[in-house]
Amino acid sequence: MKINTLVKPILSVLCLLFVTAGSLAQDAPRPPQSPKVTVTGVFGKANVSIVYSSPSVKGRKIWGELVPFGKVWRAGANSATIIETDADVNIAGNTLAKGKYSIYMLPTEGDWQVIFNTEVGQWGIKRGGETTRNPEKDAFTITVKTAKADFKEALEYKVVPAGIAFGWENMSLLIPIK
Repeated sequence: MKINTLVKPILSVLCLLFVTAGSLAQDAPRPPQSPKVTVTGVFGKANVSIVYSSPSVKGRKIWGELVPFGKVWRAGANSATIIETDADVNIAGNTLAKGKYSIYMLPTEGDWQVIFNTEVGQWGIKRGGETTRNPEKDAFTITVKTAKADFKEALEYKVVPAGIAFGWENMSLLIPIK
C-alpha cells in the first residue's frame, strides 16, 4: 500500500514534466519560411545593397503558376524587395539616384520588366493578391532577357561584375548596373 501512495505522486510529477517540456518545445522559434537576405556590392563608387525575403520552390511550379505571368510581382516574399545605393548608378541606360527603392518585376513567358519604385516599406501584396506598387511612384522600368537556368531551390540575388543576377527555380536574369 505504501508503494502505491508513493508511485502516484511520482507519476504525476513525471507527467507534468513531460507536458511542460512538450509545450516549451512547441513554443521554440522556428526559422522563417522565407528568410530575409541582404547582398551587397560596389559599382564604381556606389555601394549597392539588395534586401529581400527568399522563398523556396518546395515542389511547386513557380513561373506562370505561383508567380503568374502578366502580373506585377514584389520580386521576393513578404515585403517588397529593396535596392539601396549611396551614389547614383546607371541601370540599363537609366540613372538610379542615390537612395532606396522597391523592386518589382513583371514576369512573362518572354522578356521581363524590372520596375524601380520610389516608395519603400510596403508589404508587397494586398489581400486580393494584387501588388501594393503605386505606378505613379515608378522611377523607371527596364526590360531584361530571361534565360533557362539550372534548378535553384531558393530565390537568390547575387552581385556580379555586370550587375545584379537573379535566379529561382529554372530561370535567371541580369539587372545591368554600371
